Amino acid sequence: MNTIGAGGKSGMRAILRGMCPRCRQGFVFQGRFLLGLSKMNEYCPTCGLKFEREQGYFLGAMFISYALAVGVMGAFLGLLWGLTNWRFEMLILASFLALLPFAPLLARFSRVLWIHFDRRVDPEE
Repeated sequence: MNTIGAGGKSGMRAILRGMCPRCRQGFVFQGRFLLGLSKMNEYCPTCGLKFEREQGYFLGAMFISYALAVGVMGAFLGLLWGLTNWRFEMLILASFLALLPFAPLLARFSRVLWIHFDRRVDPEE
């Protein structure tokens, strides 16, 4: 499978930078990708690809976001478990609180992953 798309950018680099799955030049979100709180473009500013194909399109992204959040929270849990002698309930609470600042970034990243996955599976439109 070819991972090099338009402009010579790899698919993984386009995902990590929050770029369009078709042209890999336009950004899915307005503003910096790592900031997490900016508006999503309706269309790619470079090639015009419509990102949201239909109402409810990003339901799949919610599953990705959940899986990413469980992984991040698990990493925090493991780290805190190794560094502290807290009760398990306290570890869960602290891990959840540590996850909260990452929630907007995870939501954005999951949408970009979903768009890339969906366009790979069903590129038409």
